[in-house]
Amino acid sequence: MTAVELIERKRDGGTLTGNEIRWLITEYTAGTVADYQMSAMLMAIFIHGLNGEDLTVWTEAMLTSGEVLELSDIAGCKVDKHSTGGVGDKISIPLAPMVGACGVKIPMMSGRGLGHTGGTLDKLETIPGFRTGFSADQFAILLAEHGVVLGGQSEHLVPADRKLYALRDATGTVPAIPLIASSIMSKKLAEDLDGLVLDVKFGPGAFMEEIDRARRLAETMVEIGDLRGTRVVALLTDMSQPLGREVGNASEIRESIDTLRGEGPADITELTYVLGAEMLVMGEVASSVEEGRTLLEEAVATGRAMEKFAEIVTAQGGDAQVLENPELLPTAYNTDTLEAPESGWVARCDALSIGVGAMRLGAGRERKEDNIDPAVGVTVQAKVGDHVEKGDVLAKIHWNDAYARGIATPLITSAWEISESPVEAPQLIAERIGSQR
Repeated sequence: MTAVELIERKRDGGTLTGNEIRWLITEYTAGTVADYQMSAMLMAIFIHGLNGEDLTVWTEAMLTSGEVLELSDIAGCKVDKHSTGGVGDKISIPLAPMVGACGVKIPMMSGRGLGHTGGTLDKLETIPGFRTGFSADQFAILLAEHGVVLGGQSEHLVPADRKLYALRDATGTVPAIPLIASSIMSKKLAEDLDGLVLDVKFGPGAFMEEIDRARRLAETMVEIGDLRGTRVVALLTDMSQPLGREVGNASEIRESIDTLRGEGPADITELTYVLGAEMLVMGEVASSVEEGRTLLEEAVATGRAMEKFAEIVTAQGGDAQVLENPELLPTAYNTDTLEAPESGWVARCDALSIGVGAMRLGAGRERKEDNIDPAVGVTVQAKVGDHVEKGDVLAKIHWNDAYARGIATPLITSAWEISESPVEAPQLIAERIGSQR
């Protein structure tokens, strides 16, 4: 077979056999199939899509393109969670120790922030000494000893995805749902999971703004899991406004610590418990989500969740004193306040404007090679549905660089809209997709 033959068939709306897909991914990863040839294939997939079986084979070929974790010798169910990314989304940080404290193994591989969406690894690395890079053997040892690992994708895990993602970015094919789904699922299934819970976001601050496209992505990923024999459940969640109050890196670690103490914002706490309860059912620790939620609440109330987080931080080289004294985390030198220009109800607290503003302050990256400032960010004081008086604080802007502050402040200021009439807060969780419990 030749790459040109496969491109022509897909261009004309045809299908590829499993062996052809495996050959294509293998040869592209090895460098035999050129970038310009794979670019043509990606555009053909963008136009014509991939059916369920083809997409499953494509995903399988990607996940076996390099190293695959072998965790079957570790007792207990292995369950992970993945979010499609949002503003103020620090859910993984309190979620993993909560669920781990209840007895489910969590081999969590997270990513770094890019654009207006934050990255779990960047947030964790604001803890002095915290390491996220491990070999496959080191990862397995940590999981066996502590039940939870909060790490990043190694150079050898799913190399096909790394090459394809860069190519998709350069060829305008990033929005293709089959390619998004296979990218996410190949990395997650390479973790040797028994179950996966997905947080698929929609709204202005999400990768997919329209709920219909978010639903299609969720359904596609659930189908990939089903066809491969891995249970997958997806929640569609609102990202029209930031999650929680903090948007930054060190500040989101502080808010995660508050959540593990039972003192976190209502939306962070609720979403953590809902996702965690699904994970406990998958992990066969709870027979229902109601029982799972009770177990999570008990883990927080008794301090076991915080103890598990301290154990994880120490095992991964971090300074666990931060959990007792969050002031050890980086703090910005300057803080401005943004005040309500009039009295009324908050009708808009735009996640995208706040996320881009925080990125301009230095909390995020426009390009992968950019450095971040862990101390800067935004504290959201008023969200949709809240009543404010003229002069009340809508947000605090934490900054270190005056030029960055000048660029970011107008963006952040534009995020709020005040209404004369009461406004209802958006529903956080819109839908659940997946097999019945």
